[in-house]
Amino acid sequence: MTDSPENVAPETVPAPAPSSHNTRGTAARILAEWLVRGDFPDRQLDAVATDHAFVMEMVLGVVRWRRALEWLLRKLAPRPPDRPVRALLLVGLYQLLWMDDVEPYAAVNETVEAAKAVASRHAADFVNAVLRRASRERADLLAELERQPAGVRLSHPDALLQRWQKNFGAEAALGICAWDNQRAETVLRLNTACVASDEFRRQLAAAGMVTQPLQALGRDFLVLPRGVRVSAVPGYREGWFVVQDPATTLAVDLLAPRRGERVLDACAAPGGKALLIAELLGGQGLLVAMDVRTDRLGRLKTNVERFGSELIRVIQGDAASPEPARQALLAAGGSEGFDAILLDVPCSNTGVLRRRPDARWRFTPTRLHKLTETQYRILHGAAALLRPGGRLVYSTCSIEPEENEQLIARWLPAHPEFRLDATRKLLPGAAGTDGAFAALLTRAAPPA
Repeated sequence: MTDSPENVAPETVPAPAPSSHNTRGTAARILAEWLVRGDFPDRQLDAVATDHAFVMEMVLGVVRWRRALEWLLRKLAPRPPDRPVRALLLVGLYQLLWMDDVEPYAAVNETVEAAKAVASRHAADFVNAVLRRASRERADLLAELERQPAGVRLSHPDALLQRWQKNFGAEAALGICAWDNQRAETVLRLNTACVASDEFRRQLAAAGMVTQPLQALGRDFLVLPRGVRVSAVPGYREGWFVVQDPATTLAVDLLAPRRGERVLDACAAPGGKALLIAELLGGQGLLVAMDVRTDRLGRLKTNVERFGSELIRVIQGDAASPEPARQALLAAGGSEGFDAILLDVPCSNTGVLRRRPDARWRFTPTRLHKLTETQYRILHGAAALLRPGGRLVYSTCSIEPEENEQLIARWLPAHPEFRLDATRKLLPGAAGTDGAFAALLTRAAPPA
C-alpha cells in the first residue's frame, strides 16, 4: 500500500522534560515544509533525535486537526500570518486545546521562544498575544468549535465526509471521522515461532514495560505504552514481534496460506503481512516478498532479517510487470505459477487516516482515478503469475468503493478464468481496528 500504516510510528503524548532543544520549533519547521509541499515529511520526522515522541505528537496532531486549527486561527488572528509564524501558531494552538498534559505556560513560552529564533521580535509578540488569548478563552473556543459544521469540527475535507455519508450513512460517516481523530497506538503482534507469550510478557515486565492486551479479528495483540521506542522492546533484534495494525491481518487470513505452498507478496514493504505469511507456512514452502520502491525495500529487508525466516526471498520488482517474481519462482523450481498471491496495492489510505492523517488532505477525485488505474494494472499483471486453481487476495487500506468492490467488478469480466469467492470490508473503528478491504479471487483449474 501507499504509505502503509505498518510503516508509521504512532505519536506519543507525554511532554519531555525542559531542554535547550526547542521541540516546538522543530515541529513547526517540519510543518511549514508540509504546508508548502503537501507530502508528509516522514524522513524529517525519522531524523529527529531529541524528544522524538513529543515532536511526532505535535506534528501528527496539527496535521490531523488542521481544518479545525485553521478555523480557530482565523478567529484569533484575522490577518493571515506568514508561513513560519503560521506553523508556530498551529503548534501552539494544538498544545493548548488538545494536549491536556502540557501546561499552558509551557506551551506559550516555548512556542514564543521558537518564534524569536525564526522570526522578528514583533512576530514573537504576535504569537505570544494569540496564544495567551487562546489559553484564556479555551473553553469558549472549544464550545464554539463544537457548533461548527461536521467537516470543520471533525477536521475532515467535505469531499470525504459527503462521500462517506452517501456510501455508509450519516451516523457511520461521523463515527469514521471520530475514529480518524484518535491517537494511534503502537500494536505488536507476537511471533509465536520465536517466543512464547508468557515469556515475552515476563521480559517486558523485567524491562518495566506494561502492555495492554488487544484482541481483534481473532488474534491477540499487545499495545505498547506511549513513549516507548519499538527498538527498546525486549526481543526486537531477535524478531520476537512485529509492529502491525490488526486490520492488516485481514488479507492474510483470507488468503489462508498453507504449508508447502509457493506464495508471492507482490507489494510487501514494510513486511508485516509477509512475516505473518511465513509463520503460517510453518517452515515449508517459499515466500517471494517483492516491492518496487528502493526506500521501502530497505525496511522490508531489515524486518525479514530480524525475523530470520529462511522461506522469504526479498526482491525488487513492479507488481504490474512482475517478471522478477516469475524468475524467483523458476529459480526455486516452480513452473506453473504461484499457489497464492497477496496483492496489497497502493491506495488512497482512507481506511487508515488515524495513522496517516495527512492522506485526508490529499484526497481528490483526480487522484482517486489515477490510483484505480494503477490498481487495475497491478491486478492484471500479478494475476498472470497465479497457477490454475490458485488463490489471489486483492487488498487495500481504503474504504472507497472505486478502489475495492467496483474495481473487482470492473476487472472480472475481462478475466473470465477468475471468480470472486469472498470479500471482507472493515470500516474504521467498527471492529476496534482501522479500515481495510480484501477480495479472494480463484483462478479456474483446468478440466480433469
